[in-house]
Amino acid sequence: MINSKLPKIWYGGDYNPEQWEQEIWREDERMFKLAGIDVATINVFSWALNQPSEHDYDFAWLDEQMDRLHQSGTYVCLATSTGAHPAWMARQYPDVRRVDKNGHKRQFGGRHNSCPNSPTYRKYSAAIAGKLAERYKDHPALLIWHVSNEYGGMCYCENCAAEFRVWLQKKYGTLEALNKAWNTRFWGHTFYDWEEIVPPSDLSEEWGHNRTNFQGISLDYRRFMSNSILDCYRLEYDAIKQHTPDIPVTTNLMGFYPELDYFEWAKYLDVVSWDNYPSLDTPVSFTAMTHDLMRGLKSGKPFMLMEQTPSQQNWQPYNSLKRPGVMRLWSYQAVARGADTVLFFQLRRSVGACEKYHGAVIEHVGHENTRVFRECAELGRELQQLGDTLLDARSQAKVGIVYDWENSWATDLTSGPSVALDYVKEVHKFYHALFDLNIQTDMIGVEEDFSKYDLVIAPVMYMVKAGFADKVERFTEAGGTFVTTFFSGIVNENDIVTLGGYPGELRKVLGIWAEEIDALFPDQRNEIVMKGQWGGLKGSYECGLLCDLVHAEGAEVLAEYGQDFYRGMPVLTRNKFGKGQAYYVASSPDESFMKGFLANLCEEAGIQPLLAAPEGVETAERSKDGRSFLFVLNHNAEDSELELGGNKFKELLSDAELAGTTTIPGRGVLILERL
Repeated sequence: MINSKLPKIWYGGDYNPEQWEQEIWREDERMFKLAGIDVATINVFSWALNQPSEHDYDFAWLDEQMDRLHQSGTYVCLATSTGAHPAWMARQYPDVRRVDKNGHKRQFGGRHNSCPNSPTYRKYSAAIAGKLAERYKDHPALLIWHVSNEYGGMCYCENCAAEFRVWLQKKYGTLEALNKAWNTRFWGHTFYDWEEIVPPSDLSEEWGHNRTNFQGISLDYRRFMSNSILDCYRLEYDAIKQHTPDIPVTTNLMGFYPELDYFEWAKYLDVVSWDNYPSLDTPVSFTAMTHDLMRGLKSGKPFMLMEQTPSQQNWQPYNSLKRPGVMRLWSYQAVARGADTVLFFQLRRSVGACEKYHGAVIEHVGHENTRVFRECAELGRELQQLGDTLLDARSQAKVGIVYDWENSWATDLTSGPSVALDYVKEVHKFYHALFDLNIQTDMIGVEEDFSKYDLVIAPVMYMVKAGFADKVERFTEAGGTFVTTFFSGIVNENDIVTLGGYPGELRKVLGIWAEEIDALFPDQRNEIVMKGQWGGLKGSYECGLLCDLVHAEGAEVLAEYGQDFYRGMPVLTRNKFGKGQAYYVASSPDESFMKGFLANLCEEAGIQPLLAAPEGVETAERSKDGRSFLFVLNHNAEDSELELGGNKFKELLSDAELAGTTTIPGRGVLILERL
């Protein structure tokens, strides 16, 4: 478990007592007890309070809060406060202020406003983290360290430019190697001195959003910036660990946030934590996929739900209320997919500034007689009831979907073939079909051990890094099923095309080659025409976005295009490779094809659904110590009937025994243990 001091699913969230007076604190203590809250995340943005000037530190207010929370029975997730630097720092040390893509140097304001390569920021952020760890290392309330907050953002200042050159020298060694990797003979970009290299901003190689003249340069700057920000985190991590080596350390991630390579970051987090803020119209399968990705960052280990709102957000275009039951439902969705905490932002609503309308357990009215508080209190009671039953339980999936941040950067930055190509959306199409089929799925990185899975899917694997193709071949040869799609195997990690025909290094395992890629306009469609019937797939299906013009060279053609000059060319192929097989989907199919295709693959591989659930009902499973816990989540507003087959279950929240056909209420939750 994350910390044995609190052997249950942690319940609580972000708390800002420094924004309130003493009489409010006493009321908070009373209401925390009513709601079953046992963890408060404090000190997230309090650097200016902790360090009012360069040489002065003042932790008296934090001492009081740590002691008060402990005495009231509340544990602490203690943040390092470095998510926003103090005003004095920005005034005295301009190097701490970021420079944007247009060359404008920021003034003091906002948050995430520090240059990650600023010597000032690095010095003082590590210093305060160390001082906090030394001061509170033995405090009984301390559960976990929370470094900074929601890291992100880019900087293009002179410090970053200089450090970028150092980073490039370490990576490439020589200018000759760098020029080759970046293909700098294009447009006369050959570099003869490291000092000639500048960041790819809107003043140099880039313009607008994800538009660049040189993909290799822009890719490397994204890698560099992700590593630079990670270095800031690691400085604080190391400072903390000098004093509290046994207390876990995390920082809150943001799902598919595009700017940071979270698989690389996860190597330095003791536990992954993330902030979940779907909109009212976000597909529940997308939220599930993001939970699975956060679990997959550390090869299936449980994660922390660090933030969610009890009801509404304040920063989306339309900030809808969570309907009755939805907060509880979405909380259990996180738990079902690997969360061992349920934490909110925020516990009490702020009175001013940009988060005053962000939802909270304690609303502006200030008492417990609200719908939101009643729902939070009921969930708190249930989590107390569950105790440690679910802690450290793991998911056992036989399907893995590959996601890679660097591949995402590369597909975003590539000069064509279609502005509509969205890597995350294409990944979600596969996940969504498996979600609807109630097939347990892991989201995995390119470094993951594929042998754990029977089916590995790598949609739009545009960038093939060194060793990836060999790994796919070994997996497939040993009996696995591998699937990839259009626009895969095109380039190496520097965005240099692999010559000899697409899909490049994946050509051997797939048994095909592609000569052209057609980009369809949004109102254009083609057809996938099945050659006979394969499982539930027969007849024709729509496809669009991109169409690879494919030639089979050993692969079996299962379907062909139905329209345009490439009518009759392969669009779905299967290649036997060793004991396994590899599939290629040459266009982006409609939902009906995708569901039928994945149902066939799972049936061939002997992968069974968790349960035959009706539409809108999600299933997920966690297991530990020989016990399996099947979560059934009804995302419909109406009741749904559920067929449990010949199995008997104990429902953990009600202690009822269930078998045969049962009813799950609208937005209801069942946690079933097989008897």
